[in-house]
Amino acid sequence: MKKILLSGLFLLSVLGFAPAQADKDSKPFAEERIVLQISDPNPFKQTLVLNVASNLLKAYGQDKVDIEIVAFGPGLRLLFKDNANKGRIEGLAGSGVRFSACKNTIANFTKKLGHSPALNPNAIPVSAGVVRIIELENQGFKLIKP
Repeated sequence: MKKILLSGLFLLSVLGFAPAQADKDSKPFAEERIVLQISDPNPFKQTLVLNVASNLLKAYGQDKVDIEIVAFGPGLRLLFKDNANKGRIEGLAGSGVRFSACKNTIANFTKKLGHSPALNPNAIPVSAGVVRIIELENQGFKLIKP
């Protein structure tokens, strides 16, 4: 039975249904649902997206806002394990902010680097960053591109 359950969980993760990746039902009392896009390599923009997430949490409260940061293209660097913002990411994740990492971009970085980039443990791989944004918008999330 345990093998069947583990096989089922593996299949769900392969198909892109990560348990940590919540949808709009994860925070049923959220007044706002926000997806923040980061696709820029500029460290100032990467810090800005984290500042925006922090400000939203302060303005609405942790239970009243549902936030997901989607990183793709050069913006994936925000979710590299050794990024200078790793402490802030940890704190935001502890407040319920989700971080999605584009698998297409991960594959491109893997080709360039010769190995898969080490990601922040809070980063949840998604099939494609842009597709994830569209999925979230279809669930009522508002897209913000700081």
